[in-house]
Amino acid sequence: MKGKYLQKSFIWLLLISLPFTVFSQSAEFTIQDIKFKSQGITLAGSILKPKNPFAAVVIVHGSDPVKREMDFAKRIAREGIAVLTYDKRGVGESGGVYVGPFVGTNNIDTTNLNLLSRDANEAAITLQKYLKDKKTPIGLVGFSQAGWIIPISASRNKQIQFMILFSGPTITTLEQLRFQFYTNGNNNFWENHTEADAQEHTKNDPDKYQFIATDPKVNLDILPIPGLWIFGEQDIQIPVKLCIDQLNTFKAKGKAYEYVLFPALGHNTAFDSNTTPFDISIQWVKQKFLNINKFKEPK
Repeated sequence: MKGKYLQKSFIWLLLISLPFTVFSQSAEFTIQDIKFKSQGITLAGSILKPKNPFAAVVIVHGSDPVKREMDFAKRIAREGIAVLTYDKRGVGESGGVYVGPFVGTNNIDTTNLNLLSRDANEAAITLQKYLKDKKTPIGLVGFSQAGWIIPISASRNKQIQFMILFSGPTITTLEQLRFQFYTNGNNNFWENHTEADAQEHTKNDPDKYQFIATDPKVNLDILPIPGLWIFGEQDIQIPVKLCIDQLNTFKAKGKAYEYVLFPALGHNTAFDSNTTPFDISIQWVKQKFLNINKFKEPK
């Protein structure tokens, strides 16, 4: 399977609680700790703002109980992009309850994904209020589970003008769950299985998971904004080839959806020691909003 699906052309491809803010500054950007309301609870986060940002993003979490992604946010802010990153619901300084895998209810059920999408929307609304130029384009950047959350958020919020998804699925939550249990966390899975094996299991495994599936294609089909997906071909959490097939279907319909596939990477495309996926995402945003047309194909 290695290398078969690598594209040659990569990318030419609420209330803000101001009294609770904490303010600091670096030579490149300011950092402001903030709190905002979402669905009856208070979420805590930080806004990193360059002097004259040309774009702004909200970082949307994956499925883990993670606090605000400060290191990742600083990397983005150094590129001239304002960032809001926040502690996930029920984690760190944020209120509410974190819904973990199979704790009470599955964290990829429709109710939880919709709730997290509303948190992301409130974060986007909050970020815009802190921007000096209200016309600054705002996007959503997320990891893994955010592949379901971001399309829901973007379809509900016209402020969202672009999206970047690191290892974000474009297939249903049920299909992803089938695939994940099939690979069973085996890092050597692709040494012993073919793409045909994986697709057969993902599409046809008997249903034994009791929850309502979320299909991101419903929202991706109506969204008018550009999107970039970054995948690792060795991923054992999501069926990458099926996701790419779906993106190609959308591209054929005229959607401004692009993707990059890295044959040697797995699910952790955003935080791998190879910084090329991150660099590509930044250059893509600059290409969209700074009219930078030159792009170096990753080696």
